[in-house]
Amino acid sequence: MKQAAHLALALGLLLGAGAVSAAGTGTPVGTWKQVDDVTGKVKSIIQISESNGELQGKVMQLLNRSPEDIARDGEHPKCVKCDGARKDQPIEGMTIMWGVSKDGDVWDGGKILDPKNGKVYKVKLTLEDGGRKLDVHGYIGFALLGRSQTWQRQD
Repeated sequence: MKQAAHLALALGLLLGAGAVSAAGTGTPVGTWKQVDDVTGKVKSIIQISESNGELQGKVMQLLNRSPEDIARDGEHPKCVKCDGARKDQPIEGMTIMWGVSKDGDVWDGGKILDPKNGKVYKVKLTLEDGGRKLDVHGYIGFALLGRSQTWQRQD
């Protein structure tokens, strides 16, 4: 019985530590559900990583694609409207955010690609809800203009 209690305590500590590290790190590093700002549906899973003080985001999986999307773009859509090295490359596995660095309470200075239209925008990231949500603001020119999505940290 004593071993079971110790095991339960150890598991509780591990699970608690996992929850803290996922939500309370104070950094966007982790796995996120990209929620479409128009439909409210989860459209993809994005993995944000850090290297040399800069964040980058990669599309890990596309979700909730309509039959029309699949008929038009196939099972593994490509970035047909992208320029350069990303042109006609699979969206899954593609780095769509790069060069983002911490600036006070926000992360900015980088770029984000919208694979739907092939356009690259400046990006600003702000953690919300104790690190459970991420405001992703893409813009051209001034940050006051542009559009935002709220991504949800994946457990």
